[in-house]
Amino acid sequence: MSPGPQKESPSYRLAFEDPEFLHRDDLRPVRLQLEFWKADTIQREHGVRSTVVIFGGSRILEGEEARERLEIAEAKSRQRPGDEYLVRQLARARKVLEKARYYEEARELGRLISARSKTRHACEFIVATGGGPGIMEAANRGAHDAGAKSIGLNIVLPFEQEPNRYITPDLCFQFHYFAIRKMQFLIRAKALVFFPGGFGTLDELFESLTLIQTKKIEPLPVLLFGREYWERVVDFGCLADEGLISIEDTELITFVETADEAWAAICGFHGLSGRES
Repeated sequence: MSPGPQKESPSYRLAFEDPEFLHRDDLRPVRLQLEFWKADTIQREHGVRSTVVIFGGSRILEGEEARERLEIAEAKSRQRPGDEYLVRQLARARKVLEKARYYEEARELGRLISARSKTRHACEFIVATGGGPGIMEAANRGAHDAGAKSIGLNIVLPFEQEPNRYITPDLCFQFHYFAIRKMQFLIRAKALVFFPGGFGTLDELFESLTLIQTKKIEPLPVLLFGREYWERVVDFGCLADEGLISIEDTELITFVETADEAWAAICGFHGLSGRES
């Protein structure tokens, strides 16, 4: 017997199996809830109680790759001397190589954090990143080096961004809404570490500082990796001198230069020994 036009109509589909219905504008609150609940539920099922979130530029490369790109830029520049575009690309390639040390520091920090979480507190201080390349990959890689789980919170972007291969597969999430992703970054965070980065890193930094300043979240370490970079990009002292933030607000951040220094700051804040076992 034919199912008939009644059963063939989209209105007859079960609501949770009807993608056209779920993607309607007025169903946005439901999608927001689902996006939060999925990531939160799975993390709870895996026993993730606290995290250390590591932010930083997706364009910061491992040393070998950065050197290869510099060599390519140098070769192109030699072929077309005086080309302003190639001159600028060459300068950028040199800057990227200078920042390659941050990849290694992020990897080492991920390892240091994860060595403790793996040996003593399997559900505490889990490394979490935005799940992409660059600094994010390095931090997840450090956790992988230690044989520990780590989290990746990827986001749908106009240009495709693949999750890096070092994230624990069952803790690799994809988000559509930046707001929900940000909640997941902060809801279990015991420390926030910011390596040099672009708009996304700056966005996360200022939102986090605002939430701490306004006491929307509990105080926690906010570590800025690389004083020289950050003081060129953001003049926190100027904001205080201009009367736009309080002098005490400048104390919300701590500058660090090495993975050991960053881990010591996190341990000091939380009263941990800092040892790996």
